[in-house]
Amino acid sequence: MPRSLPRPRPLGLVLSAAALSVGLSALTGGPSLAQPSPLPAQASSAQSQQAARSAAERILTALQSRSGVALYRLFSPNLQRMTSPALVQQRLRTMDPVQRWTIGAVEPGLDSSTVLSRLRGAAGERDLLLVIDAQGLLEGFHIDVSDQAAESVARRFVEDLSRGRYVSAQSLLSPGLQEEIPAPILQIKWQQLQRRTGDFVAIRRVLRAESTVDTKLVLVTTSFNRLTDSLFVILDSANRIVGVDFPMDATISGSGR
Repeated sequence: MPRSLPRPRPLGLVLSAAALSVGLSALTGGPSLAQPSPLPAQASSAQSQQAARSAAERILTALQSRSGVALYRLFSPNLQRMTSPALVQQRLRTMDPVQRWTIGAVEPGLDSSTVLSRLRGAAGERDLLLVIDAQGLLEGFHIDVSDQAAESVARRFVEDLSRGRYVSAQSLLSPGLQEEIPAPILQIKWQQLQRRTGDFVAIRRVLRAESTVDTKLVLVTTSFNRLTDSLFVILDSANRIVGVDFPMDATISGSGR
């Protein structure tokens, strides 16, 4: 019988902002994503908005060119640590080529700005939210996948983690959860899971266990070399991932499950 929707818990742990900061500092040897440099005090809202728009134009131009190297160079240092030009190029090959793009709302903030853009490709239009830091570099992003099946989004999330594409995996999280769980924390939690389960082998099945008006629970049954585990992926009505839980009610691989 399907379980009731669990309270969303990021990757099996409730992490405080302080814990995230400590974890990131230990991983990167520098400032955490939770505390990026603030915008200059003298920068007006209009100046910040224009700077964010200009940065978005550079990022979208690189995206349209399908150059992994050009796009990688526009990533923040923290994002660059989690990926490579080759991985970015690999991800671009799976995307519908961008024929043209437009920039919509720009919302400047104290330490980062969000820019809503719309991409147009052969498959139609899709919204892309960019998070740009005070240096004009890409700190995070979220592409609209509301037209896809929740099961497909959950499968892609686990596939991205298994292939070390932590930046791509993070992009499937809701913007709020992205702030709470930067890509380095995703890497840490995935590696911690594999220390208990063994190395990833394959996704065995993906099943939507339960749905409400606002939330969907998808179970991604995954084989590791020591056991099989059901990973809980919780999505909202727009198929943004709002919670991930890795329960340890696992069974040994090959036991008949």
